[in-house]
Amino acid sequence: MGNNNGTPDVGTAVIIERNDGKILVGKRIGSFAPYYSIPGGKMEIGETFEQSAIREIKEETDLDIHHPKVISLTNNLETYRSEGIHHVSIYLLVKDFSGRLKIMEPEKCAEWLWVDPRKLPDPHFEASRIGVAHYLCNVFYQPNND
Repeated sequence: MGNNNGTPDVGTAVIIERNDGKILVGKRIGSFAPYYSIPGGKMEIGETFEQSAIREIKEETDLDIHHPKVISLTNNLETYRSEGIHHVSIYLLVKDFSGRLKIMEPEKCAEWLWVDPRKLPDPHFEASRIGVAHYLCNVFYQPNND
């Protein structure tokens, strides 16, 4: 994980909200295990944030998401300090989706859960935890307080 060129990786993370207010969270396997996290992944060269979100969700869950909207961003320095991996995360919110939820990458995700965003399962990945907190508080960006 991470890159060797001295620059942060940029990824998209997607908050998929059901009609009942619950959001989709996965139990990680392999990298970032044993953490729970909202779905997402690294952007590919030339993608928009929305294209990245649509692709990642299809690859991970087989869901088709519609009208993803950028709602927040984070500079994940806690993970950098503990893991040596620096990510910048762009969060998108989706309330419109279709298809049947599946585990498409069993080597990366053990299960998908619909959870109350105010009661996230532990342990929870830093970027996911902060992104969901921003979503709940309607915060776009909050500087790291070092």
